[in-house]
Amino acid sequence: MGNEMRVTAPRVLMVDDEKKVADAYALRLEDVADVTVAYGGEEALAVVDEQPVPDVVLLDRHMPGLSGDEVLDRLRERDLETRVVMVTAIDPGLDIVDMPFDDYLSKPVERDDLRAAIDQQCQVLAYELLGEYFRLESTRAVIDAELPADEIERDDRLADLEARRAAIEERVLGLLPDAEELLTEFSGIDRGRY
Repeated sequence: MGNEMRVTAPRVLMVDDEKKVADAYALRLEDVADVTVAYGGEEALAVVDEQPVPDVVLLDRHMPGLSGDEVLDRLRERDLETRVVMVTAIDPGLDIVDMPFDDYLSKPVERDDLRAAIDQQCQVLAYELLGEYFRLESTRAVIDAELPADEIERDDRLADLEARRAAIEERVLGLLPDAEELLTEFSGIDRGRY
């Protein structure tokens, strides 16, 4: 795959308690991703709370305080639209069967492999978001086709739906540049009465 990624500037959160390791991995990604570094589990959760949700979290397992396993559980409890890749020196055992990560890379990880994993996870995330976008777009299109304009304007739920749909569309286009054609084709369906 080389240095090319299909995704342009994904948001990546690198979490590792070893500063040199975290900074080295962040450096490997600086020209292809918007990387934020957290040097521990608590800091990682604070970053997630304070900044836009990362597209991909690169997460070490063995950290003092809040372990990577615990951070993973807390991220999943929050139901965030993010992908989590364990990047760790802990050899996987059967304990990983029930862990809700999206990929598992054993350190050391080469730059091209790290970039490929991020690119793959961003594509998966984009397709997951596409499903939500299509659901919202279908709802919006049916409402536009079937309900009077004054009724539509009086309901705040539709403004919320439109804001969510637009945000997802923007994120999908950032994650999957080829998605514009898919979005256009989907929007072209006539959902009015026949």
